[in-house]
Amino acid sequence: MGIVGDSLDRAAQAGFTRPIPKSAGAQVRYLVKQHKGSTRAVAALLGVAQRTVERYVKDQIKKPKAALADRLADEVRRRWQPLVRKRARERAAKQTGMVIETRARFGFTAAPGTSDDGRMRRITQHLAPELAARLLAAQDAGAPEAQLQKIAAEGLQEAYFKDGGNRAQGLLVEFTDIDYIEVNL
Repeated sequence: MGIVGDSLDRAAQAGFTRPIPKSAGAQVRYLVKQHKGSTRAVAALLGVAQRTVERYVKDQIKKPKAALADRLADEVRRRWQPLVRKRARERAAKQTGMVIETRARFGFTAAPGTSDDGRMRRITQHLAPELAARLLAAQDAGAPEAQLQKIAAEGLQEAYFKDGGNRAQGLLVEFTDIDYIEVNL
């Protein structure tokens, strides 16, 4: 995915009530269960042979190689506790909004010589539920990273740079260089 999409996923995972299964066998069994018992589908998902998946299910193989262990944990994490994830996202979209913390270079149009010249800024800002809903809906629709960044930048523009409409109405904010983004739902 990308920096904004991954941050949204991490934020949803922060609300998990139980940790993902620890052993490779338990993780593979979970994926097989999620795919309605199809070891072939899990093998295609992980990029391994169907027989390898079957051996993990029976605990004949216990320790995967590092690359496979990472893919396996990522796939389990992506599917883990969907109702908990859904509730957290709905709460953010309807009630609480979200907090975005970022360190990025913001480029925007402003009067020359103002303190709003483009530069690296570290910003922690609460975004309203309406904007959180837009951002989460775009992610659910499979929007590309550039579009997610644009929506996040619009939210920061409104909340931080324009102070909810009380300042500089001519600003057009966009990310030009992002170090990191953390999202809290």
